Amino acid sequence: MGLLRIMMPPKLQLLAVVAFAVAMLFLENQIQKLEESRSKLERAIARHEVREIEQRHTMDGPRQDVALDEEEDMVIIYNRVPKTASTSFTNIAYDLCAKNKYHVLHINTTKNNPVMSLQDQVRFVKNITSWKEMKPGFYHGHVSYLDFAKFGVKKKPIYINVIRDPIERLVSYYYFLRFGDDYRPGLRRRKQGDKKTFDECVAEGGSDCAPEKLWLQIPFFCGHSSECW
Repeated sequence: MGLLRIMMPPKLQLLAVVAFAVAMLFLENQIQKLEESRSKLERAIARHEVREIEQRHTMDGPRQDVALDEEEDMVIIYNRVPKTASTSFTNIAYDLCAKNKYHVLHINTTKNNPVMSLQDQVRFVKNITSWKEMKPGFYHGHVSYLDFAKFGVKKKPIYINVIRDPIERLVSYYYFLRFGDDYRPGLRRRKQGDKKTFDECVAEGGSDCAPEKLWLQIPFFCGHSSECW
């Protein structure tokens, strides 16, 4: 069968292209407005849920425990960037916690996803700010930055992090996906069995060594917004 072609005059073709471009710009503008409205709604819901939690604590009756001083009330969050010596750094925190009387807690997310749902963000904020028995606390995990202020929290945690030369980090992560590390040698990694070197990956234009992977550290500081990831 031959192809059926509908011929249009050049002027109509130009008008069609312009009309299509205008329609796309209009749709893009509407999508952006919807995204902004969704973000505002999420923040409002989050603040409301945190206030409800605080009200429930108040209705449960007066607390019997005394207020914590500034040092005892301290919370540090180490939102670890993968392959930046984060395990070695965290081990130091574990080694020193008993002597210095603070608690170390691991932030464990599903499949190590650095982005939490809004509901999980609310729970995370509530747990960290109200769990006095675990203060002072040192929390660590592969989780992107979360702005506690947007949930109406006045006493915000202290965030710390460690970064690494982007190329060195990418090379380390490349081989980590294939050979793992000494901490969990029996765990099967995603690229286990792939013997291709990093240089060979670059020469072939592979996805695991693509230049955009050099920016993986940035989203951990950017936050939970979709634009960050």
